[in-house]
Amino acid sequence: MKLTLDTITVVLNTRARADADYFSLVIVGGRKKKMEGEGDIHGQYSDLLRLFEYGGLPPQANYLFLGDYVDRGKQSLETICLLLAYKIKYPENFFLLRGNHECASINRIYGFYDECKRRFNVRLWKIFTDCFNCLPVAALIDEKILCMHGGLSPDLQSLDQIRNLQRPTDVPDTGLLCDLLWSDPSKDVKGWGMNDRGVSYTFGPDKVTEFLQKHDLDLICRAHQVVEDGYEFFADRQLVTIFSAPNYCGEFDNAGAMMSVDETLMCSFQILKPSEKKQKVSYGSTTTAKPGTPIKVCLPFSVDNMSYFLMSTMPDVK
Repeated sequence: MKLTLDTITVVLNTRARADADYFSLVIVGGRKKKMEGEGDIHGQYSDLLRLFEYGGLPPQANYLFLGDYVDRGKQSLETICLLLAYKIKYPENFFLLRGNHECASINRIYGFYDECKRRFNVRLWKIFTDCFNCLPVAALIDEKILCMHGGLSPDLQSLDQIRNLQRPTDVPDTGLLCDLLWSDPSKDVKGWGMNDRGVSYTFGPDKVTEFLQKHDLDLICRAHQVVEDGYEFFADRQLVTIFSAPNYCGEFDNAGAMMSVDETLMCSFQILKPSEKKQKVSYGSTTTAKPGTPIKVCLPFSVDNMSYFLMSTMPDVK
C-alpha cells in the first residue's frame, strides 16, 4: 500500500491540531534518556534512514529535529511524512522544530511545491503549509541547552517571548520569529551584523556569551548552515551547528552529523560520511573520507507500505 493522498492528509491534520496546543518553546527532559539532535535533512530520505540506523528507532531513542525537512532533495514527502508519523506515535520521545524551509514562500521555490504538485496536487502543499505554520520554533533541553533552527535575535530578551509566540503563523520578514529561523553566527562580527542571505542578522561570539550568561544556559544548538564535518563549534564551544544531510544537494562533499546528549548533558557526535564523493563544491579539506556504509535499516515499513505505517500511528482514526 503506497503513500496515498488521504493518508497524508489525515496525518497532517492530526499533527497540526496537536502542535497548535503546544507552546512555541518545547521543554525537553534529556536526563531521563539520551537525546539525539539532528540538523537539516532537506528531503534526503535515505540519509534520514541512516540516522535512525545509527541512533536507534523511537521510542528506544529520543529525537529532536531542528527543521528544514523539505526542499532540495528528491524525497521530501517521504521524509516529512515519516517524521510526522513518529511524532504522532511517540509524542513524548520525538520532537520537530520549524526551519526556514517550513514556510510557503520558501518551499514554493526550492522544490517541495513542485514535488507535491507532481506527485499529488497543489492542495496537498497548502495543507502542509497549514501544518508547518503550527510547528514549535525552539526547544530547551533540561533548562541548559537552547535549540532552534537559525539563531539568536536582538529582540530576544526572555525565553518567555519564544514561549508566547502565537501559532499558527507564517514566518514574517523581520522580528523574533524570523531571526530564530534565519540568523547565523559569524566570527567576523562583534555584536550584530548584516546577513548575506538578505534576511535577519549575523551575531558574534560576544552575543552568544552574553545570552548564555544572562539566561544561565550552557549551550546553543542550531542548524541552518552546511558545515564540512556535519557539526561545527563556535564561540569557544558555546554554540554548535549541526547539519545532517551529507553530500548536500549532490554538490557538496560535506559529512552529516547527529549530536547525542546523555543523561549528564555530555554531548558527543556521530558522523555520516558522504555516500559518494562530489567535487563540484569543496571546502578545501585534506582529510580523506571513506564512503558511507550500505543502508541496512529494520524500519516498520517500506516506501511502498508507508501508508499502512502512517495509519497505524493513529488508531482512533477511521
